[in-house]
Amino acid sequence: MILDVDAFSSAVSLLTGNLDAWIWVIPGLIIGLVFGALPGISITMAMALFLPMTLYMEFLPAIIFLTSIFTGAGFGGSVPAILMNIPGTSSAVATTFDGYPMARNGMHNEALGAALGASVTGALISYAVLLFLIVPLSNIVIKMGPLEMLGVAVWGLMMLGSLTGVSLLRGMIAGCFGVLIGTVGMNTAGYLRGAMDIPELLDGVPKVPALMGLLAASALFSLVNAKFIIESDSGRELSAKKMLSGFFSILNHKFCQIRGTVIGILIGATPGVGSSVSNLLSYSEAKRTSKDPDSFGKGNVEGVIAAESANSSSEGGSMATMLALGIPGGGATAVLLAAFAMHDVVGGPNFIDKSKDVVYTIILSNVGQCLLLFPVGFLFIYLASSLVKVPLRYLIPVVLVAAAFGAYAIDGSAAGPVALVIFAVMGWVLSRYKYPPAAVVVGMLLGELVENEALKTMQISDGRPDYILERPAAIVIFLLIVLSVFFTARAKIKKAKALGSA
Repeated sequence: MILDVDAFSSAVSLLTGNLDAWIWVIPGLIIGLVFGALPGISITMAMALFLPMTLYMEFLPAIIFLTSIFTGAGFGGSVPAILMNIPGTSSAVATTFDGYPMARNGMHNEALGAALGASVTGALISYAVLLFLIVPLSNIVIKMGPLEMLGVAVWGLMMLGSLTGVSLLRGMIAGCFGVLIGTVGMNTAGYLRGAMDIPELLDGVPKVPALMGLLAASALFSLVNAKFIIESDSGRELSAKKMLSGFFSILNHKFCQIRGTVIGILIGATPGVGSSVSNLLSYSEAKRTSKDPDSFGKGNVEGVIAAESANSSSEGGSMATMLALGIPGGGATAVLLAAFAMHDVVGGPNFIDKSKDVVYTIILSNVGQCLLLFPVGFLFIYLASSLVKVPLRYLIPVVLVAAAFGAYAIDGSAAGPVALVIFAVMGWVLSRYKYPPAAVVVGMLLGELVENEALKTMQISDGRPDYILERPAAIVIFLLIVLSVFFTARAKIKKAKALGSA
């Protein structure tokens, strides 16, 4: 039986018998929302900051508190992404592509509501799947090797030419430039590239400050002569009704929501990949299969739903890997494993076998957190949307200073702010000559992953091309890539013929 009824009943009893543990949910969600919305402050950093505090708690309240921060921060990054074109976290990069244009068009209420709806629904579905399929899902994930992960990364790179409305060639050039930047530093084989004898580049270019500079610069520079983010007075109104309308807009885009959730669960469960890739891949698939792909990047709500559903559902996937295998899917789940260790608990197969009731308790508590995220998140976005009423002559300097502090907080050195400035100028130059900065960001995020997984694959296979025949899952992934490219190319050819005959 997939669901152990006795363990499930015991989990319900544990939750109802430890009501004190629920006291930590709303503070955790608020902390996550605020830290997720601060530029440069990652989910991992927010959780690590409050990890020592959990040493003085019992195990269940400690995990509920930390997972609440995880849940809140997963959505919090979408708020500055939509309102200011600055992703609060790297997992909110794709949210900027249509969220910010919606805000500029006076639809910030709808965009924030749609992001909240997609996040809550995606996370709820992912934890429901986790509740019933944690063991089968973990068995699938453990079979994912470097070749399969390479396929996922390559799939993500296939979107480079289609992130914005610019030409395919410009998008590919920008993406390849991003891949080169992403491979600066020392790789896993010990080779040093592009560091130019600068010690700060040994570990590579600081990615969070770089993506903030690339994505925010062009937007801020383009707003220098404007008075507000939204020019019309009527467009700057705060409307709870419109936010609710945006929240329920996911019902009109069910397939987009479900597809993004499935992508998020599967990618989130893959160690080392996580939500930074899942939201980009989900966005790419939404645009590729859309009846109106040209509307993406100009304020299509499906872009927001695709990005946020994958972003939040990846939480459930990464939790599956951590609980069932004891392997952190990313930095946030690594912090959770540290919390487990602090309370003398070890995640993995033995934990599933011997403490299934505790596993179900953690999953059910996350379901409760997702339900509470709706009212808490709704109040948060209502207050945060007041930013559209702040004159830009005040907002732009504050945003730049906050971004600089966030870049500095990553490792406490000047490398972060310096990278922010350099990539801000680079982002402006790219936009000025119509090269998409977003494609550079995708190349940066995936370049290192592609290189590392390709290197591991070469080492494991001894360079044998027929190694792929031994990996059925990899064959399926690469076939899906080929089919995706084929149908995209066919759609472009049909569109070109239609325009030619018009």
